Amino acid sequence: MYRFFVQPQVDQSQKSVFGYELLLRKETHGRWAVPATFTELPLTKQVQLLENLALQLATKATNQVLALNLNREQAEDKLMLGTIIYLKKRLNPAALTIELTENATLAEIQKYSMLFHQYGIKLSIDDVGTGSNTFDNVEPLLPYVDQIKFAMQNLRMSGKADQIPTALSFWHTIALQYHLDFILEGVEDAHDQAMAKALGIDLHQGYLYGKPQLAVDGPDQPMAALNDGQ
Repeated sequence: MYRFFVQPQVDQSQKSVFGYELLLRKETHGRWAVPATFTELPLTKQVQLLENLALQLATKATNQVLALNLNREQAEDKLMLGTIIYLKKRLNPAALTIELTENATLAEIQKYSMLFHQYGIKLSIDDVGTGSNTFDNVEPLLPYVDQIKFAMQNLRMSGKADQIPTALSFWHTIALQYHLDFILEGVEDAHDQAMAKALGIDLHQGYLYGKPQLAVDGPDQPMAALNDGQ
């Protein structure tokens, strides 16, 4: 059994949830875990799950953002573009952002940008500054996307937590330079929140605001963590 778990994305300046990242999970022996590969469930099946999820989250009434991850293999699926456009039409007026989790080529990004933007779908580059998403690789793509995401947890898990402040400041500056939305992932406590505030970073995601969870009863109620210092 597959389901999408959701994790809130918050605008700290407005003290509000503006969207949800959608994270595919598979149930095995009563436990939910990340699938071995995200392509084991076809995009068409994922769309069916997403339509049901959108109703549960009441996005059609609130115009919130749904952010869907897309890896390299999925992006190369010949049915991908049409499937994503179909999904956006079904979700209207909810907004849809496609988060590219692996470094795409310039030609691919240009194609996605041209087609997706016609339908109001935004493009995001996930995990900038780690893996293949180095600045040299990402820089040519920046004019064609709408958002970049910086994941502090990636540096923590690789034993490079001390590099977070410098790297975060760098990538936030790049986002400002290219007029991109910037989402900070891995916000876990008041210290992370304060660091983001000092840099003027308002869009947050992380355990401080909520762990990924099944959406059964609709979106979460306002969270105490939206208040500074809590």
